[in-house]
Amino acid sequence: MKRKISFKAQRKVSVLPENQLGLLNKTNFGDSSIPIFNDKLIENNCQKLPVKDLKVFQINLGYMCNQVCDHCHVDAGPDRKEIMTWDTIKECLVAIEESKPEIVDLTGGAPEMNPNFREFILALKKINIKKIIVRSNLTIFFANNNYSDLPNFFRDNEIHVISSLPCYTKENTDNQRGDGVFNKSIEALVVLNSLGYGKKPSLKLDLVYNPGGANLPGDQASLEKDYKNELFKNFGIVFNDLFTMTNMPISRFLDYLIVSGNYETYMNTLVNSFNPSTLNELMCTNTISVSWDGTLYDCDFNQMLELPIKSPLKHISEFSVSALAKREISTSQHCYGCTAGSGSSCQGTVV
Repeated sequence: MKRKISFKAQRKVSVLPENQLGLLNKTNFGDSSIPIFNDKLIENNCQKLPVKDLKVFQINLGYMCNQVCDHCHVDAGPDRKEIMTWDTIKECLVAIEESKPEIVDLTGGAPEMNPNFREFILALKKINIKKIIVRSNLTIFFANNNYSDLPNFFRDNEIHVISSLPCYTKENTDNQRGDGVFNKSIEALVVLNSLGYGKKPSLKLDLVYNPGGANLPGDQASLEKDYKNELFKNFGIVFNDLFTMTNMPISRFLDYLIVSGNYETYMNTLVNSFNPSTLNELMCTNTISVSWDGTLYDCDFNQMLELPIKSPLKHISEFSVSALAKREISTSQHCYGCTAGSGSSCQGTVV
């Protein structure tokens, strides 16, 4: 039976951020050991990750979601009540006007479930933000009548839609995301295509793949070709790009690794696949992640582990471009996930 509520609602102690970090920082496993990530950086002539000009302003509008997916690193679900308030959104708008990022990236949970979602989009348009990404799970369009107008709203405001679709087959998608998710996702993609998404240059539609088990994703270009062939052949669906993402050993996926006995093997896979050429291109080097409560992080994954940025600047209300540029990027063992193979980010591979 599929999980219907979040781990938080189950009061599962093992996935509290401090307990996850405690496990991740345990490096000895019987006959094997996992090197400390920071030691791996030094070994590759990198004392610390570089901090670049801010390019991506990623905002988590809340952990509430209409789905409860097996590998969700947010532990999102219908029972999560953490939602960004309008006051915090206004603080984000002030910071965005000051920093002028290339991209504003809205995520969740299901970001559309924030009651101020549409008003926030319109406010971003008013301050002339050219590229707004919404990370939509697609099934939200059919959650209830409050969301049925979203495809048209996205089109009218030329929103770049990025959607997770773990596989182009029903069985694999439903196994990871829940019964009926694949069919609803296909229905949503058909609707988006009918509005011009994936066809018009101003209406970008990208999909995200992540493995169903304790494996690294396959080659992004090859998977994209397979996705495009299968989705067009079977459903007439077109899209722009496919992004592959490595499953991060945190939250529900970390729990899966432990329960299935794959934790040590998976961590060793990540370490053995470490690619130093990814270090200069990691998303944390040019991104700031804002939690639903306004706390600042280097990335969405650090946010879930409550691993804040190394800076006096802690909250969006204190935002300063110059102060942000002086931060150091916080790292832990989960960072091996972004540096394995071709690297992993919210925009797919990095090298």
